[in-house]
Amino acid sequence: MGKTTIDRLIINAPYTEPQRHWRYERKTRTFDLVAGRRPAGYVVASGDSKAFDDPGIFVEIPLVNQIRPRVKAWREHPTNPYAGVSSITKRLLEHWRDPEEFQARRFFFCQLEAVETLIWLTEAPAAERVGIEIPGDGSAFVRQCCKMATGGGKTIVMAMVIAWHILNKVVYPQDARFSKNVLVLAPGLTVKKRLAVLELAAAGNYYEEFSIVPSGKNLMDKLRQGKVLVRNWHKLAWDSEEQIKKRRSVDKRGAKSDEAYTRDVLGEMAGARNLLVINDEAHHAWRVNWEAEGKYLRSRDMKDSAEEATVWIGGLDRLHRSRGILTCYDFSATPFTPSGKKSSEEALFGWIVSDFGLNDAIESGLVKTPRVVVRDDAVPDAKTYKSRLYHIYNDPDVKDDLNRKAEPEEPLPDLVLNAYYLLGYDWREAWKAWNEAHLSTPPVMITVCNRTETAARVKHAFDSRRIHIDELCDPERILHIDSKVLKRAEEREEPVAPLETAETDAETEEDAAPAERKLTKTEKAELLRRMVNTVGKAGQPGAGIQKVISVGMLSEGWDAKTVTHIMGLRAFTSQLLCEQVVGRGLRRTSYEVNPKTGLFEPEYVNIFGVPFTFLPHEGGEDGPPPPPTPKTAVEPDPAKAEYEIRWPNVVRIERVFQPTLTLDWAKARPLELDAAQTAQVAELAPILEGKPDVSRINRIELERLAREFRTQRIIFETARDVFDQMKHTWQGSREVLLAQLVRIVEEFVRSDRIAISPPLFYQDELRRRLIITLNMSRVVQHVWEAVRQENTERLTPVFDRDHPIRATGEMRTWYTGKPCERTKKSHINVCVYDSTWEASDAFVLDDSERVAAWVKNDHLGFEILYVYRGVVRKYRPDFLVRLTNSDILLLETKGQDKDQDKVKRRYLDEWTQAVNAHGGFGRWRCAVAKEPGEIRDILIKNDPTEVRG
Repeated sequence: MGKTTIDRLIINAPYTEPQRHWRYERKTRTFDLVAGRRPAGYVVASGDSKAFDDPGIFVEIPLVNQIRPRVKAWREHPTNPYAGVSSITKRLLEHWRDPEEFQARRFFFCQLEAVETLIWLTEAPAAERVGIEIPGDGSAFVRQCCKMATGGGKTIVMAMVIAWHILNKVVYPQDARFSKNVLVLAPGLTVKKRLAVLELAAAGNYYEEFSIVPSGKNLMDKLRQGKVLVRNWHKLAWDSEEQIKKRRSVDKRGAKSDEAYTRDVLGEMAGARNLLVINDEAHHAWRVNWEAEGKYLRSRDMKDSAEEATVWIGGLDRLHRSRGILTCYDFSATPFTPSGKKSSEEALFGWIVSDFGLNDAIESGLVKTPRVVVRDDAVPDAKTYKSRLYHIYNDPDVKDDLNRKAEPEEPLPDLVLNAYYLLGYDWREAWKAWNEAHLSTPPVMITVCNRTETAARVKHAFDSRRIHIDELCDPERILHIDSKVLKRAEEREEPVAPLETAETDAETEEDAAPAERKLTKTEKAELLRRMVNTVGKAGQPGAGIQKVISVGMLSEGWDAKTVTHIMGLRAFTSQLLCEQVVGRGLRRTSYEVNPKTGLFEPEYVNIFGVPFTFLPHEGGEDGPPPPPTPKTAVEPDPAKAEYEIRWPNVVRIERVFQPTLTLDWAKARPLELDAAQTAQVAELAPILEGKPDVSRINRIELERLAREFRTQRIIFETARDVFDQMKHTWQGSREVLLAQLVRIVEEFVRSDRIAISPPLFYQDELRRRLIITLNMSRVVQHVWEAVRQENTERLTPVFDRDHPIRATGEMRTWYTGKPCERTKKSHINVCVYDSTWEASDAFVLDDSERVAAWVKNDHLGFEILYVYRGVVRKYRPDFLVRLTNSDILLLETKGQDKDQDKVKRRYLDEWTQAVNAHGGFGRWRCAVAKEPGEIRDILIKNDPTEVRG
């Protein structure tokens, strides 16, 4: 039985492919929870519907639905994942998908899928891509579009794409598929400034901030050999008709040549060829067929949009003619062409290759959960039986009134005032809760209006307290956005400084001393842009804003995380408009996963007037959106620099071995292999019309492998793999080394030190050999560990070339909702507690006279690499403690003592031995507290001044 409302929208984990989705049944207008992933597609209004309240038509994106399963099969191939890619690409893909590499926040599934799709289209074998035809837009260069919902993290995907291209081009300079010169185009100054994180030399660049590039192998050095230029698309407008008219009054020049134009646009990158172009908010970059579509562009806004799109695309055409564009990657949440025709005839970009839409983002918790008004205690709409507040603008008592050129002081329709009272009281409850939670900024209500006059009436109604909610009617906390003024600021390549020296052009409003004069129009525009861009940000000009009123869409890049309420007072004739308006208020504040469910906890935004018919939404819950859990900034405290702790950044430990290897296997621990965890038989069936033909089962049995893989071959291959790990530091004859390893491995394989369970069945030599063969990496690792434990003469640490020494002061600020307390002897301002045990230990460390400084190893980047079950992993001891005699103690709190914990401690012990042997970093110790309170004894034992009887 379908549901008319949904009790919980977040049903998928953010880091894995969606496993189920809410499906809207258009006949019954209900939702069903179904298994599997939602097909790529979108919904348009059906027939001649004038409102977006009808069942609608679901339109698939067939190209994406064709590509998606192929990329999945390519990624998840059991024996050869990511077939065809270069070694650099393989290294990046494995790094991005390794959860051990990312302590704080992993990449979302949608981010990985987007970049993997672009890689697949470029590097997968041609046979994999048979039948994939990507339409063009009429350009002479290739365009591919990733459709990603707002909040999905597309800027990080851009950084991944840039790293992928540049590193491949630097390592393989003859490979024509890649470029190391990247031009990123933004739709306005606000977005351009935010995309500065893509510049290679920028402080806080995403490549280092989000570990886009793996550490080691000097990959960051290689990445810096590329060039990334971020431009506002307005930079392409040199030869637009308007620009030429402005210039002729000064220099009488006409259009520039392509060469001169290219040098002006690209600046220091003017000599580059075969550019990689990335268009952000690419729905602005569409090719207009004026002859075919001009008649549909009736409104001034439509014509302006088309002219801007022509400038953007025309500029790229010129760059392609002069320098060549290798590929153009488009990113947009709503890649529709605004044709001006009926909503049902909207054109979606034909070159979309991946799609993770707003529905998917909502169900994965990447954005806030929308709640819309579905009923109230008033008489509903006579036709739809929905609340009249559902699509306020479309109500017959409202529509005509809001469409006239009214004066600001003219009263709003009663239904609009009624809606503001309801939403406003709900906002006030949220405001009270946020105050009680001592949050630094207030919740924000946004209103999107149909025209300038309506926005002025709404502003006047609040300023004059026509809506009797005093807390919401403070004029100083209401931001009325003048779209034309804001557009003026967004068109600049760089911001202007307010109160700068008076301009010499006609923009100066009056002559006066700089300290007394009025601001120029340019300066006013920039101040408005800064105010808009900092809503919800503590300590910034927009921090105190509670109410935002705009006409049409809020500008791109506007993503205040504090929006809790949205009022729509305009027509919504397409899903595109719903997504653009509501998407401005869906940015989350927290990305902490619930450890029990593996899902994000919902954050809410309450909505009036935006008809969310085709976007899933929760209903049936009363009350305002709860305030976000107060977040604490965790960061180094400059006032406590004396408590800074530094450590060597060790990437590996090299061993010098004694010339004659010895190993007593009778004293070494046994290797335990579980046959139940090892697949030995598989059944396959051919697929006919999408279903397996069980009459033609093909059974694969691995016993033949055991017959072919004789014991002697196992011995030689194991010895060879251990040899490969030792040969670089072996100081004697390599032939002697290999001979000794063969002897040691043979003793091990033929001994009883390999325990296979269940034991009785695997007493048979053939079956025993099969299990050993299928667990070769564990056999190799076991022998390697045993050899190095007994035969190492000296340990030598190898340091990270880029960052040989790390320190607590380098930790980047992060935010948490977990319990935490301020510290006395830690360089980090607070200690975040994951357990009461940790809280107890933190108190002891802060209070102990034996401790000079300490820090919890949380987001510090202090890691020790270790190998367990043949896989390289990262170990992060819980605390770093500097004792009063300057020794550093690495302290782990662990109630359990599993096999993996023992392996970690062996590597920890080797790390401390190697660092101490180096001698340049003082003396290091390590200890493990196995029960609460033991930390006091550990501090006593590690205090060399302690007198023992």
